[in-house]
Amino acid sequence: MAIKFEKKPGIVAYLTTGDPDLNTTRDIALAAIDNGADVIELGVPFSDPLADGPVIQRASERAVARGVRLTDVLVVAKQIREARPNAGLVLFSYLNPVVRIGIEPLCREAADAGIDGILLTDMIVEEADEYLEALRANQLAPIFLAAPTSPDRRLKAIAEASLATGKPGFVYAISRVGITGTQTQVADDAEDLVTRLRQFTKLPIAVGFGISNSIHVAAVGKFAEAAVIGSAIVSLIEKTPPEEAATVVGRFIYKLRDGAGPSQQSGIRAAYR
Repeated sequence: MAIKFEKKPGIVAYLTTGDPDLNTTRDIALAAIDNGADVIELGVPFSDPLADGPVIQRASERAVARGVRLTDVLVVAKQIREARPNAGLVLFSYLNPVVRIGIEPLCREAADAGIDGILLTDMIVEEADEYLEALRANQLAPIFLAAPTSPDRRLKAIAEASLATGKPGFVYAISRVGITGTQTQVADDAEDLVTRLRQFTKLPIAVGFGISNSIHVAAVGKFAEAAVIGSAIVSLIEKTPPEEAATVVGRFIYKLRDGAGPSQQSGIRAAYR
């Protein structure tokens, strides 16, 4: 299915697959979807996640220590797809784990698992021809990162490559230069970057890096289609017993989407199994 955001702002929820374990990741993803997440980014654990801050680094280290591999992530993706056919599913990875499998085999297996799109953090648009060909052959959306420091010519190239496979996804706009992690406010660079991207694409634009609460999400919704929440979710999971993690994350997503207060918690959906 095509990735879409039914309400503005949409919610893209990032999870480090296998933290705390694979079954809990599946349950958290289903709870997030049931409580308003439009897209789930399933992060592939990697031993050297240079673009990520300490929260996601620790999650990745825990999952790697448990032996979680890219193939395990695809199994979880298939379970989520079978349980929630209409949700957006994105595979989020560094390039190294993909190279070990091969780009074409990965795309084929990702499509079989029900993945809609792939985001490789260190795949640069200038070297993406083979990657885009494999995505096109398997009807997968390419999702690229666009940074505030990117010149317009590069933003244009990213916009064009994002449509190159015939399956639309979204453009991931990095709100600030640096690593992932929660912040006190949305960076001023974010709106400027989205405005510049609008010159080159009509695809949805999702803003990430530092988005951690409903105030941030509302601010992003004024100029972009969606907000990406990663470290805030992963931090919640780190602090919560595994048996409670799906409920806690579901409640968090519900508040992000609807601004629910404590008196409205009965509206939170927990039928995620």
